[in-house]
Amino acid sequence: MKIIVAIKQVPERDAQVRIDSGGKWIEEADVQFGMNESDAYALEEGLQLKEKHGGEVVVLSAGPERVGTTIREALAKGADRAIHVNADNLHALDALAVARILAEAIKPESPDLVLTGLQSDDIGLGQTGVILAELLGMPHASLILTVEKTDSGLKVKRELEGGWFQNIEMPLPAVLTIQSGGNKLRYATLMGIKRAKTKEVRRVDAPQSAGAPSSLLDGISVPKKQRSTQMIDGDARQAAATLVEKLKFEARIL
Repeated sequence: MKIIVAIKQVPERDAQVRIDSGGKWIEEADVQFGMNESDAYALEEGLQLKEKHGGEVVVLSAGPERVGTTIREALAKGADRAIHVNADNLHALDALAVARILAEAIKPESPDLVLTGLQSDDIGLGQTGVILAELLGMPHASLILTVEKTDSGLKVKRELEGGWFQNIEMPLPAVLTIQSGGNKLRYATLMGIKRAKTKEVRRVDAPQSAGAPSSLLDGISVPKKQRSTQMIDGDARQAAATLVEKLKFEARIL
């Protein structure tokens, strides 16, 4: 079974970011980057499927030269080879344009399964994987926690709202968007890091037909810190009841 896992390089969660002069993105010069969290879970799902059923895992990532470090991390964890799509200013593209870039790189591979993370930690649209399935003409399912290979295709477990789950069966080939927390992530071993240096990383250019950049945002800004004080009137019993109500419905911490 050939499995393609799309991964994205995003700023580390604890990175100190600064808004660039244009107010459209962040200053990237001093920012540390790493693998998108839900994409890491997609990679782990793909590696476990390969270990159980054989085949290969191909990592696909689009971005500038620095994306190579995240690709090497995926190879060190056990991916067999990688495809790096050269694309600058990926944040300026909408989900459709990004999905077109990924689809053009995937089509020649004719994979049995395509895995993506549910959403990216930086933009967080949660649309790229679903649009990708449409462009590839494959059935898809989202919010996936577990994947099981069957004789007829796949059996997947989806996370729904309110603590509910859904188990569905679907044919192959297919596209799945993976939710974080469905499995335990592995670390790259020293041997894996050494082997990653010899694994194939094929570089391709992003197609010109991906579309013009389109953004849903006018700009980005740092959240403003706000403080306020409320005096609660009444006796102790009334004040306690009012405080509990505010903690429940306004602060939402109870």
